[in-house]
Amino acid sequence: MAFLTIGLCVKNCEGFIGETMTSLVEQDFPLERMELIVVDGYSNDKTVRIIEEGVLKTGMEYRIFYESKGLGTARQIVVDNARGKYIIWLDGDVVLSKSYVRELIQLMEKNPRVGIAKGRYALDPGANLAATLEIYSRAAGKMIDFNIKTSCMGTAGCIYRTEAIRKVGGFDQNIKGYGEDWDAERRIKNAGWLLRTIDASYRDYERKGTSWKNIWNKYLRRGYDSYYTFQKHKGLIVLYRWTPPAALLSGYLHSLTLYRLTRRKAVFLLPLQYSYKMTAWCLGFSKRRLVTH
Repeated sequence: MAFLTIGLCVKNCEGFIGETMTSLVEQDFPLERMELIVVDGYSNDKTVRIIEEGVLKTGMEYRIFYESKGLGTARQIVVDNARGKYIIWLDGDVVLSKSYVRELIQLMEKNPRVGIAKGRYALDPGANLAATLEIYSRAAGKMIDFNIKTSCMGTAGCIYRTEAIRKVGGFDQNIKGYGEDWDAERRIKNAGWLLRTIDASYRDYERKGTSWKNIWNKYLRRGYDSYYTFQKHKGLIVLYRWTPPAALLSGYLHSLTLYRLTRRKAVFLLPLQYSYKMTAWCLGFSKRRLVTH
């Protein structure tokens, strides 16, 4: 059975990291076939202590590194130090279903041309309306064929073939915030590797609730950070598809799909939620464009 590296990039996650660690050590995959590489962004809470407490009793090998240069650097530290044939990426708020690791490993072992694979975002409602809509919108965004679309799988919950990410030069360490995953995924796909999704599910912090203000700020930052990726990969972002009117249409189409799956009427608010998020994204993108030029 393949040896596996778990890459856990964290900062100030004490409110969620305990559940992440529990879901990891309770996997139905042999812990002796795993190593945990933690990259902490100099947390000023109990994040690292909780991780150590969670892993010490299991006998799983682990190493902890520290960085202050951003996500591109954090993920590259994992790539540089990984001994596993595969890397599964976790954030400090991701909770995996019990068979998640085993199912991803089985997929990768049976499909040597697959460079990246991922499970599905669980369609469980969140603690409030904003959280529920964000959960549903993110789940809908992953219901596509990533081999023909330009959307990004993200890293949380993804398994990377270590050979694939190393052969394309690893993560871009110039990327401090959002976008390091999109850039790496694009280069892996361009190198001829395939992308796949499976039915195993995972969750993250949205299940515990978020606010409209937090969502606005997150997509404002994503838009700002996306400009670098836009410049690096011409044609990756077709700008008119990221405008609020296009978001309204996407939200409507996704709401139809999600209603068939959930039977929850709240999904019909997704067109408004999509437009709200993309307004923030466009403002962030435009701000970075003005600053750059």
